[in-house]
Amino acid sequence: MFDFLAGETLLVDKPLNWTSFDVVNKLRWNLKKKLGVKNIKVGHAGTLDPLATGLLIICTGKNTKTIDQLIGQDKTYTGTFLVGKTTPSFDLETSFDKNFPIDHITEELIENVRISFLGETDQTPPIFSAKQIDGKRAYDLARAGKEVVIKSNKILIKNFVITSINLPEIYFSITCSKGTYIRSIANDFGKKLGSGATLIALKRIGSGDFNLIDSKSVEEWIDTIYAS
Repeated sequence: MFDFLAGETLLVDKPLNWTSFDVVNKLRWNLKKKLGVKNIKVGHAGTLDPLATGLLIICTGKNTKTIDQLIGQDKTYTGTFLVGKTTPSFDLETSFDKNFPIDHITEELIENVRISFLGETDQTPPIFSAKQIDGKRAYDLARAGKEVVIKSNKILIKNFVITSINLPEIYFSITCSKGTYIRSIANDFGKKLGSGATLIALKRIGSGDFNLIDSKSVEEWIDTIYAS
């Protein structure tokens, strides 16, 4: 049995095309309906883009006080780069805008590029991101066609493995510090290959000590709410 009002930490497998707030709002609505309350604290511990899937940590009640701590934990992802094409958003949110050669790309080159990302580095977030610029979201400015300049952040890549290569696709897993944009990793990876790259799939499989294999779908959590 769960005590959602007192506080619970829910591991959710976020579906494709849902925003993190979509998940929060869906669970909050069902919790209010089930518990018969006007409001209940519900929040998430680390945003996932709509085109990303996987582990989303949701906190309710007093457990929302742990969100800042959970956000600060390392994250682990698996995903796919498409080499030879780029988009303005560095993923499939926007259309392909440029094509690049890939015939020169070898496994040795890919390995050398992979190694170059390990450790601490500066990363510039995508202009299509939720970064605040003078009180406005960067993606709102970018979609309005305005010039967007974003400052770089220090990030730490603890582990980066190329799991398979089937050009033009490269499959990977990565463990990184908070604030790391995997879309920017894709874009920078393409540049270092002397080509271009776009993130075409991303799944979060771990966050701190939490793992995707212990998560439930949104629908399963809703069933759990009404069964409690």
